[in-house]
Amino acid sequence: MQTKTIERQQNGTWRDFLLTLPQPLVVFGAMLLVATAYATGWTDAGQLTSILLFCPIPMLLIVERLAPKRGDWLLTWKEFAEDVFWVGCVYLIWAPLYGDFYDTPISDAFAWLRDASFVPFQLDATTSLGLLGAALIGMFVSEFIYYWLHRLQHRVMFFWRMHATHHHITKMSAARADRTHPLEFLALNLGPAMTLAFLGASEAVVAVALTFRIFSAYTNHANLPLRSGVYGWLFTTPEWHQLHHSKERSESDTNFGCSIILWDRLFGTFSAKTELEAIGNGTGKALSIAMQLTLPFRSDETLRNL
Repeated sequence: MQTKTIERQQNGTWRDFLLTLPQPLVVFGAMLLVATAYATGWTDAGQLTSILLFCPIPMLLIVERLAPKRGDWLLTWKEFAEDVFWVGCVYLIWAPLYGDFYDTPISDAFAWLRDASFVPFQLDATTSLGLLGAALIGMFVSEFIYYWLHRLQHRVMFFWRMHATHHHITKMSAARADRTHPLEFLALNLGPAMTLAFLGASEAVVAVALTFRIFSAYTNHANLPLRSGVYGWLFTTPEWHQLHHSKERSESDTNFGCSIILWDRLFGTFSAKTELEAIGNGTGKALSIAMQLTLPFRSDETLRNL
């Protein structure tokens, strides 16, 4: 009996270790592909980046079906259709619309910000590893800013209005990273863009950083039994981010980092709890698409009672 118990414990330890490997391998692997494309020219780097940015959602949705963390988080066809709506909005409306906005009215502002920066270096490199390092520096800095904005969203009703849509999901799934109100989407993309411009990031560094951000965000929302391991000391994992989506306010007010968990560890908002009862906010009921889109314009009383 004791021998069987030891064997089960050993098997569990090995299983936990193996479950720490997929996320860093996939995230850093995608970054390395983009970095080597820019550094060596083995393929069109811009085209490769565009293709890779469309890969995480279908890949993760398939794996969720094959090996979900929780069966009660598996999506119904109606829920899947709602996620398709939100993903479609991001890729077909919000991203192109804001992309045109960045490229025209405020592109000169980004250039001015880069030129006026007092940072004594520029985030650029000519080697693959150099591009990886520069991209990670840019992400650590931009996530530091995002961390404090995210905490503010959970503290102040004015900012919570835009963020509430994202927290009214009732199941974890990869595509739900895009369950974000368009007003918040603007803020989420403007912050990193300004940070990378201020740091003088090159086109290659921006592409590698974007790859890291996209692969991390979708993986961290996935319904997968991945474990954190050593990777989770610095970077956000599904374990840490699932807790942030807990229906319990005390648990939801932890692990604010979207891609980087280091700032939570340093500023006292990190929680290593890996089990939670329910996902959602308030009453825990799923909201209609119309309600989610109009949340920023609802009364305080409505927001408190949803």
